[in-house]
Amino acid sequence: MSIQRIGAATTGTGGNALPFCQATVANGFVFVSGQVPMDENGVLVDGGVVPQTHKVIENIVGILAKTGCTLKDVVKANVWLDDARDFHAFNRVYNSYFGDALPARACVQSPMMVDCKVEIEVIALVPQA
Repeated sequence: MSIQRIGAATTGTGGNALPFCQATVANGFVFVSGQVPMDENGVLVDGGVVPQTHKVIENIVGILAKTGCTLKDVVKANVWLDDARDFHAFNRVYNSYFGDALPARACVQSPMMVDCKVEIEVIALVPQA
């Protein structure tokens, strides 16, 4: 079995090192670690679930690109929302990115480890050459 780790450990809020990589590629699948709405400097995006969902998905797009994948290659998404009342606003943003290529998905309400509204992790299938 071949395993490739994508992205070094990143810096989180407050400059804290995070003990995980951005993604792992194994046996043709890309497992993207849970992404929160953090910019490249480890600063959380403000403004609620809509701008935060955009940032999270943009971060996922960037990570997938490092593996030769796009959102169309995503087969499973797991979503955590801080507030269930954000579900419909989240869905509008989510659908604007995935459109007709909707992956299987789970979405639950959960307290977050950082002060944000949304976290998403995905699994993608690497396209065959």
